[in-house]
Amino acid sequence: IVRIFSLNCWGIHYLSKHCSQRYAMIGDMLCKEEHDIVLLQEVWSEKDYLFLKKKLACSHPHSHYFKSGVIGSGLAIFSKPRIHDTFLYRYSLNGYPYMAHHGDWFGGKAVGMAVFKLGSLIANVYVTHLHAEYCREKDSYLPHRVVQAWELQQFICHTSAGADVVILGGDLNMHPQDLGSRLLRSYTGLRDSYLETAKFDGCENGMTLIANNPFINKRELSPFENGIRIDYILFKGSSKTEIYCDSMSTTKGSVPDHPFPYSDHEALTSELRLESHTPPEIGRDTQSKDQDSALVDIVTEARTEVKVGLHWAERMRYTAARTGVMGLALLFLELAIAAVPWLALGAEQPFPRTSFYLLAALCFAILLITSLLYIFYTMELKSLQGAEDQMRLAVGSLQEKLRGFPLAQPHKAMRRPPEGQEPSAFDPVE
Repeated sequence: IVRIFSLNCWGIHYLSKHCSQRYAMIGDMLCKEEHDIVLLQEVWSEKDYLFLKKKLACSHPHSHYFKSGVIGSGLAIFSKPRIHDTFLYRYSLNGYPYMAHHGDWFGGKAVGMAVFKLGSLIANVYVTHLHAEYCREKDSYLPHRVVQAWELQQFICHTSAGADVVILGGDLNMHPQDLGSRLLRSYTGLRDSYLETAKFDGCENGMTLIANNPFINKRELSPFENGIRIDYILFKGSSKTEIYCDSMSTTKGSVPDHPFPYSDHEALTSELRLESHTPPEIGRDTQSKDQDSALVDIVTEARTEVKVGLHWAERMRYTAARTGVMGLALLFLELAIAAVPWLALGAEQPFPRTSFYLLAALCFAILLITSLLYIFYTMELKSLQGAEDQMRLAVGSLQEKLRGFPLAQPHKAMRRPPEGQEPSAFDPVE
């Protein structure tokens, strides 16, 4: 049995309520419960990580803090088994720097990987935190979150090929049936602990952001009055290892003997049982075909959403360029006005000097801001175009597989027969 714990700690000092006290509560709880692997998000301060590392030195002697972005990735892992290797991948898209009140861009959202040995098995454990939604009706970050989900599944698929056990925990900021969630689970084959568990003890429908939590503004949950489920523990086995979720639990807002909960999110705990497994051969082709057919629809839907983001980024880049040209024209006009005294042989400057300098400062500010925005939107375009190209290739590969054609083989150069010898019937023909 492997016990996995995941929690978004909401550790934003000076903005999050009772931050220091809550970290002390989290540390006490983790020492008492003694989970095998602990996956934390939003540990924005390295001092808080070091505080937890010291507090958990006896119960969880091994740990790693993933550093990324301006203020860090906020991701941390504590464990009983030794961590043999780690790696961090930072998402190419993560919101907008001028949306400072949301703050996601400064956080350097990423996925962290740690490699463990559980007995004779190799386990790849991933922790991540995707971009927040903020407004479901007008979700301007949806293309970014879809690209993050695409990059997350690529990272997991490419790094877990040799693993016997794959576990992903974190705040995905997606509902179970959202596009990014379906894309992630369908492509990787990861299974949801809440849906797979034999025993559940926690909030209704497995919700991890609930209205009863005193740190939650109920208006932010609209139109979901009771709460939403956006935090997950996902898992899958391999050809020789099967995983079962024997039980799963979540906190329920309040904490006994404490005046406030651990965080604005609820904590998740899953007990996973690992067993040796031999996969059945019967029916695999039909099942794989059905999965590939559904996957084509999901990836096509994701391509459509990415294209929406592409059109938006192109429009914003054009607006930035046009505004920059206007600022440049205004600057040239001001320079022409400044040249009047010299051209008119001693004529007085027609504008007050103070107004002249203020206008010049405004022109330079417009040029600087629009130039930075143009560069940012160009980078966003390239990332979106790259993701869309990858999705197009994936759809083509899946469709070819569904039609029954073999995947393309490397081209073999035709060998010429020796002079005077007839070509063999078995020689390749172009």
